[in-house]
Formats: sequence, structure tokens, C-alpha cells
Amino acid sequence: MITEQEIIDFIKKEFWETKLTSDSDVFSEVGIDGDDCDEFLLKYAEKYAVDMSNFLWYFHYQEEGSLTFNIGSLFSKNPHQRVKEIPITPKMLTKFANDKKWKIDYPEHKLPKYRYDMIINSILFITIIFWLIISLAKKYLN
Repeated sequence: MITEQEIIDFIKKEFWETKLTSDSDVFSEVGIDGDDCDEFLLKYAEKYAVDMSNFLWYFHYQEEGSLTFNIGSLFSKNPHQRVKEIPITPKMLTKFANDKKWKIDYPEHKLPKYRYDMIINSILFITIIFWLIISLAKKYLN
């Protein structure tokens, strides 16, 4: 049987010494988000053979792109902004490790068919690149 202390030790090994308790929000406590959360959960799932097929990332943390350049989320919410965040705790991780399955009954929710925040970001990026090309062309071709 996997104990909470074993899970806490695993978290400390992956990140650093923290004051985690049974009900601590792991990602908040160790100060990570985005890809670091993904990497941690992949290692966790592999080490403890946890089936993560029911896992919905956007209930637990922001995606990496939302942390840096996501102007689109000012106009259209990203998935994480559309749901109430559910913290991941050592207690939960221990239970799932022993059950070998990620078992959260996520609240009913609906995400749009398209990620409008990402579409807006893409249009903005393409517009900036196009503007730069035209500006450089005007400068060097005149």
C-alpha cells in the first residue's frame, strides 16, 4: 500500500523541500503551473501505474501558453478559466495511486468547439509577422 508520506516524498524529490500536508494544493505549494504540472503528473502516473484517462488538466492548472502570451484569453476564456479549479492534494494522489486510476467526478461543464483564444492569438501573430515583412520590404526595397 502506498502511503501519503511516500507521495509527499515523491513530490519533494521531484521539486524541492516543502511543507506539504495531506490537504495541500500541491501545485500552489511548490509554485508550478503549465508544462511542469504535465511533467510531474506523467512521472507520477508512470511510477505508480495510475490510469490517467479520466484526467482533465484544465480543472487543475493553466496550460503553458496561457501563462505567457495569451492575449486571446482577454476576449475569450481558455479552458482553465471556464471551470472552477480543483486542487490536487497528496491525499488525492495517494488514493489514486492505490486505486491505480484517476477518479474525480468532474462537474458538468461545456467547452466551446473551438479555442477562440488560440484563434485570436494566431491571427494576432500572423498580423504582426505580416506587418514586419511589409515594413522590412518597404525599408529595403525603396
